[in-house]
Amino acid sequence: MKIVRFESSDGKIALGAVDSLDDPAARIIEGKFPDEFSVTAKTAAIKELLAPVIPPNILALGLNYRKHADETGVRYPEVPVMFLKATSSLIGPGRPIILPAAGPDQVDFEGELAVVMGKAARSVPPDRAIEFVLGYTCANDVSARDWLIDRQKKQWARGKSFDTFCPVGPCIVTKDELMDPDHLRLRTVVSGEVLQDSTTADMIFSVAAVVSDLSRSMTLLPGTLILTGTPEGVGFTRKPPRYLREGDSVSVIIEGIGELFNPVTRE
Repeated sequence: MKIVRFESSDGKIALGAVDSLDDPAARIIEGKFPDEFSVTAKTAAIKELLAPVIPPNILALGLNYRKHADETGVRYPEVPVMFLKATSSLIGPGRPIILPAAGPDQVDFEGELAVVMGKAARSVPPDRAIEFVLGYTCANDVSARDWLIDRQKKQWARGKSFDTFCPVGPCIVTKDELMDPDHLRLRTVVSGEVLQDSTTADMIFSVAAVVSDLSRSMTLLPGTLILTGTPEGVGFTRKPPRYLREGDSVSVIIEGIGELFNPVTRE
């Protein structure tokens, strides 16, 4: 099942199920989303797709792809390296990534597979971790490299949490439809140029391992969004570096999910 959050033609915000992202209308979802809900026969016309979930927390991983760790010259981590992104950084498909007036001059892209939790999870073993997952979506962990490395002394959260720095969408594909998240092709295209082209098979820690490990530290509440890391090819490792510029566009395309597209503007 593909789940979308959208503005309907009458201006209401709703959740619905679609068979295809080309469907003009969605079957309305009712109940307590994302842990207790049902898909009804009622439909509503889709005017605009929004971020498919409003998460209580956004958790993200650094250095979870072997080739990305290799290109940065960092040893593979022994446990998942987690940081937080502000929930206020969330935007949906089609909304602009805004280069902020606060001064970051090195704003980078990071295409990622994101996990959406369906049930509260605390200290779950790896072999049960997927039971607590609702599904998967595309994400872009937009990052101000100059703030991450210099201005914030390698504390990542602020440089990753500017408004609009967490595009997510276009839909949630439920786990019954996407049963092997650890073998998906992932591409990031910036202004028509493919800059990341990899597979989630290169992840150091699998989706189940990530969910299990993070649940040892905190309760993963329903709706929690987990960004599972980015593959090689990000802008700051390129020679010369390729940072986002006003007028760019970014597409994160993941096999079995779809395309998350966002233009880039300046504040």
